[in-house]
Amino acid sequence: MRDNEQLLKKLDWPTVGLYALLVMVGWFNIYAAVYDEQQVKSIFDFSINSGKQLVWIGTAVVLITLILVADYRLFENLSLILYAIFVVILVLTPFIGKEINGQRAWFEIGAFRLQPAEFAKFATALALAKFMEANTFDLTQVRHQIRAIAIMGLPVALIMLQPDTGTAMVYSAFLIMLYREGMPQRYYVLAITLIIVTLASIVVENNLYLAAGIVAAFALFFLLGKKNWQRLVSSLLLALVFAAYTYSIDYVVAKLPEHQQNRIMVLFDPDIDPLGVGWNVTQSKIAIGSGGFSGKGYLEGTQTKFDFVPEQHTDFIFCTLGEEFGWIGSLVVIALFVGLLVRLVFLAERQKTRFSRVYGYCVISILFFHFAINIAMTIGLFPVVGIPLPFLSYGGSSLWSFTILLFIFLKLDSHRIQILGRLS
Repeated sequence: MRDNEQLLKKLDWPTVGLYALLVMVGWFNIYAAVYDEQQVKSIFDFSINSGKQLVWIGTAVVLITLILVADYRLFENLSLILYAIFVVILVLTPFIGKEINGQRAWFEIGAFRLQPAEFAKFATALALAKFMEANTFDLTQVRHQIRAIAIMGLPVALIMLQPDTGTAMVYSAFLIMLYREGMPQRYYVLAITLIIVTLASIVVENNLYLAAGIVAAFALFFLLGKKNWQRLVSSLLLALVFAAYTYSIDYVVAKLPEHQQNRIMVLFDPDIDPLGVGWNVTQSKIAIGSGGFSGKGYLEGTQTKFDFVPEQHTDFIFCTLGEEFGWIGSLVVIALFVGLLVRLVFLAERQKTRFSRVYGYCVISILFFHFAINIAMTIGLFPVVGIPLPFLSYGGSSLWSFTILLFIFLKLDSHRIQILGRLS
């Protein structure tokens, strides 16, 4: 009893409060997304998504309780075992998983569906934290960089076999954590440059002009810097590599399935697939824009009522929020997310061990990636990749996985003094 009282005192309640607020906002918006004024049903009705989500919320509370009463050392001791278990599950998923929308990414248990890739996130975060906690670990060394990337990359490769591109992309969020832990900046500069060149290659019709521009840019970089033959040769070689890369983009994009090509191209031309991906994005922006400054009012969203936006209770839940609560409501929810992320950064920085800090930044990275990409997706700034908005989107797998991810960190944080004492 005394241990439980101490735990409750040490638990970071501001974070718990933000989590609870976001979950409740999500629950009410899920009800709004499925609300039908012709056949009004209670928000507690288990035959509709809001009632089902309430079940997931209740079971999430059970998971929270189990995490908080467990020994904090359990998560570190079982980290590699959990990672191995989920790798095996991901190997089996394409063979025994249920196929939905062309993806074998789900296990069906009675009336419930679970997505193993969602839960593999916290297992990967624990494995990275365990691997990186060693005193000899140094991200400036190439061999340690390769090992960290391999731990991240294995689940990605297995998830791509399902195939689930959106969920696989989420694992790139761990790069944020690696940056905090000392990954050299040159890799991030290179990655950002590749992204810019890729987008430019798609937009510019004649890649010859783009290639010439890249060579000119690198030449200018050389001229503005220190002049020596080694730097000149390196600059020109790198420019030629990027120029060749521009020509490979068209080939790679052409090999993608048509719907994935459309998801990319619709960013630049919404009319390219007006009844498919273009429809989703266009209607999403209409729904959010129609909310104006203060919104149409709860349960008064016309885009919602007439099902103009597909998947409005899951990936496009932000549309419901924007339409019914307007700019003010959207700003409040964004502020809640930002507040949660800022609070988690504060918690991560006060950890006494690298294991807890690394895991904390893994949590921050995943939540930030989901939050930023989902909202960017709904307003047409990012391709539709099908990832949920944390704590708001409908679905048990996403709610459970985000809950487990977050509360393991809160458990570690509540015992940070004991962890330090054990190590010393």
